[in-house]
Amino acid sequence: MFSTLRKYLLIPRLIRLSSAAPKDPRTAWDQFWGDIRSTGATGDVLWDSGSDHELNGYLPHMAQLDPALPVVDVGCGNGSFTRLLARHFPHALGLDYSANAVDRARQESAGITTASYAVCDMTAPDAAQTVASALDAAGWTGEANVFIRGVLHVLDRNGRAALAANLLPVVGTRGRVFLAETNFPGTPVDYVSHLGATRDFIPAPLEWAIRGLPMPGRFGAAQRAKAFPTADWNLVEEGSASIETRPLSNPSTPDVIPGYFALLRAGKTPT
Repeated sequence: MFSTLRKYLLIPRLIRLSSAAPKDPRTAWDQFWGDIRSTGATGDVLWDSGSDHELNGYLPHMAQLDPALPVVDVGCGNGSFTRLLARHFPHALGLDYSANAVDRARQESAGITTASYAVCDMTAPDAAQTVASALDAAGWTGEANVFIRGVLHVLDRNGRAALAANLLPVVGTRGRVFLAETNFPGTPVDYVSHLGATRDFIPAPLEWAIRGLPMPGRFGAAQRAKAFPTADWNLVEEGSASIETRPLSNPSTPDVIPGYFALLRAGKTPT
């Protein structure tokens, strides 16, 4: 009982911190990435563990993706997963609607010829054409696989539906979508407490996210069913996932958020 009361004493501090976040999501994300000083295991980005451990856990499920196709990393941020994906596919294209994120990803990927980046809002009506143009610029035409990690849980229902619809012409008949999202079964206070926040202390990367970004939601099987309707998509596989953050409680070990993964293919050929 006492520990629960102590946890909820966090609420006034969370309100003060989150009130500083820009109300427009695009502005918030671009400002966030513009202010980042460093990334990886000791950096400012909460969800960048600096390790390939999380992706390695997905690879057995991703074996069903066509390895001859390029992969599109939606919401790539600083390109940490894009660079890892480039080890397993002939080309990895990272997309983010923050120009500052794309600039940083390009800087951190200097010398990696199998990774490229483009600014793209995957909820916009012209998103599929933007993806096609970016792939063409990298020497690829036709269909692609798609990787999404930690994007859908920060979108509203309309944004999720728009993103999913825009992926249909990207994957075509050969490509697949692999997604992994946080699916924390609690309140926002429970969520930040899980990551080590108390009334007296909030880990710096977590505070950075609270101060600068919209509050995330959760994304599991129920949300996936609404965003990826059976009229357009076939579910191949789904299950639980472990979303790793930058080390917070132990400097040598990433913290983990309960998550959800799904593998999907288009149910019909886009026209």
